[in-house]
Amino acid sequence: MDINYELYKVFYYVASSLSFSEASKKLYISQSAVSQSIKTLEKKLGQSLFIRSTKKVQLTPAGSLLLKHIEPAMNLISRGESQLLDSGTLGLGQLHIGASDTICRYFLVPYLKKFHEKFPNVPIKVTNATSIQCVELLDQRKVDLIVTNFPNAHLNHEYIQKYIGTFHDVFVANPNHFDFGEKEVSFEKLKEHPLMMLSRQSTTSEFLHNLFIQHQMELVPDIELNSNDLLIDLARIGLGIAFVPDYCVDKNDSDLAIISTKEKLPARQMVVSVNTAFPVSASTEEFLKLLPEVHYSNEN
Repeated sequence: MDINYELYKVFYYVASSLSFSEASKKLYISQSAVSQSIKTLEKKLGQSLFIRSTKKVQLTPAGSLLLKHIEPAMNLISRGESQLLDSGTLGLGQLHIGASDTICRYFLVPYLKKFHEKFPNVPIKVTNATSIQCVELLDQRKVDLIVTNFPNAHLNHEYIQKYIGTFHDVFVANPNHFDFGEKEVSFEKLKEHPLMMLSRQSTTSEFLHNLFIQHQMELVPDIELNSNDLLIDLARIGLGIAFVPDYCVDKNDSDLAIISTKEKLPARQMVVSVNTAFPVSASTEEFLKLLPEVHYSNEN
């Protein structure tokens, strides 16, 4: 069915004001042009839409039914137009990012600042979720892009746009409570002490559990939380040994020491992904341009 937006626009203005002359003023067209548009639409639909008299204009039942459907559509178009105009000359819409609290705090904030300075009228929304939950948000189109840790067994690799960082995970503890000196400590030895890590809903947990499995060991953490910062705080007061990304650790903190391990801890990456099954918004494209890109090799 061929839909002529201009005809329905004229109908909306006449139906809203119940006046052909008022509609012509708002649309900046002649009253005869308004009348002709309504006649064309009535012919197209095979229905009379208005009852015309010398004193007033009224909607027919068919006209009332049509207005019921046209009004919300016109309101949606108006809101969309306003949002685009408010977002600057590029026509950027809202930018909605999914990322963990840790990634937001230690990585994303400077880039959000740059984006906001460049496009001050573009609304930015950030949803905090684990890297695993972020994938669900992206699949459900609840966010425009996600920044997550990698490897991530739940992430479609075709969604990855950039590798934006590389990091190592570390075991940290208060040296006054867990003094291993300079020597390397085995996973088996670490298991003799309280281990603290992120919950099973995180890629960090998946990563460490898989490492232990590779060494034919079972990992049973004593404390599982949803915050790396809280894990570090608990390690600082001597409650246990925390497993966290190295970029969260203040190397000058005298209450924390990084424990060297005999088993190698492979590097992990940080990636930015979009749902490639759908068009990418202009705001997403602009934000992607601001993010760095690092070389990634499977050998890392």
